Amino acid sequence: MRLLLLNGPNLNLLGRREPDVYGNRSFEDYLQQLRQQYPDIQLDYYQSNHEGDLIDRLHADGFTADGIILNAGAYTHTSIALHDAIRAITAPVIEVHISNVHQREPFRHTSLISAACRGVICGFGLDSYRLAIESFRK
Repeated sequence: MRLLLLNGPNLNLLGRREPDVYGNRSFEDYLQQLRQQYPDIQLDYYQSNHEGDLIDRLHADGFTADGIILNAGAYTHTSIALHDAIRAITAPVIEVHISNVHQREPFRHTSLISAACRGVICGFGLDSYRLAIESFRK
């Protein structure tokens, strides 16, 4: 099984960015743990702060990956283009968020990509990604 973990804007700063919301651990460190925990799954990873790069990666992997785990960051709440890209591909996409977006600012309560995704996992810290991986194992 091959899964793409795709992170959007500002998630390259995990471990340093708002640790009270996102924790103190870098994603690269967490990714090593996931790869050790799931040696039978190929976990590809890509992060970009640019919407078009995320769309290009969805197009590139969206017909060959077994699944995509997407944390679109702030683009979750603004990007019809990401919604359309998810709809255009055949790989199922799970939307993830580290924080519980429904406990945060009102503008974070609306996702423009959820309707195009297989499911949504939020509020479990970095463990949201592990839960998404588990959803593909069933």
